[in-house]
Amino acid sequence: MVTHFIFMSSSYSLGTRIALDYIIKDESMQKQLEEHLHSIIKECGRDVSISTHMIQAENENWEAVYNADHFFKDVKVIQSIEEFIKLIQNDRKVQGVDVAKYILSKIKCTQLKLQKLVYFCYADYLCDTGKELFTDEIFAFKYGPVVDTVYKNYKSYGYESIENETKDIDSNNISEMPAKSRILFAIDGTEKIISIEKTIEKYGNMTASELVDLTHKENSPWSKTDKGSEKNFLPIKLETIKKYHKYETV
Repeated sequence: MVTHFIFMSSSYSLGTRIALDYIIKDESMQKQLEEHLHSIIKECGRDVSISTHMIQAENENWEAVYNADHFFKDVKVIQSIEEFIKLIQNDRKVQGVDVAKYILSKIKCTQLKLQKLVYFCYADYLCDTGKELFTDEIFAFKYGPVVDTVYKNYKSYGYESIENETKDIDSNNISEMPAKSRILFAIDGTEKIISIEKTIEKYGNMTASELVDLTHKENSPWSKTDKGSEKNFLPIKLETIKKYHKYETV
């Protein structure tokens, strides 16, 4: 029999659980395992979700691991600690589409209303904490602030309500947990979820046109930003949002 020591986490970008698999041959491995765990925590954060497992299997192959315990079935084995850390680091950054999917799990939206709610989630969080909710830039489009990645993802819906890809097959409803878990895994995930939910509660019952009107108020961040052209919209600066978001709140 062979002893496997396994670090496990989740990769939302790959859509699966990931693992580092070590073969324990003697007690000298203990120091290496401690060093690797320290490196993961240092590079990814103390609040990152990492589990450790020790299992006896017939041989050194991963197939033997999941034959011994089906809990490890469909887990992707990562070949190096560097790649393992990089995958986790990428998932600890929230993107605009992640926030959009969580909003869609809570309420129905057209893509225009969704754009505005994603923006208000970002602006509220920035002004309350001084930190960015997600990594995407926000641009000054004709109808207000727009997260370009969210626009490209949902523009095909036009003025129709978005039927998102996170539908639960059994209930025919958009599932909240995958979208929520994705954000909770990120840095300051719990803080971000609480802020997003407060913003949805504040603005979620408003229509798309009412939200557009808010972003077009005098002295709003959008009104203070050069619009550029339809082929070259300009981003709304963080400092502009921090300074002028108070003029567009309800």
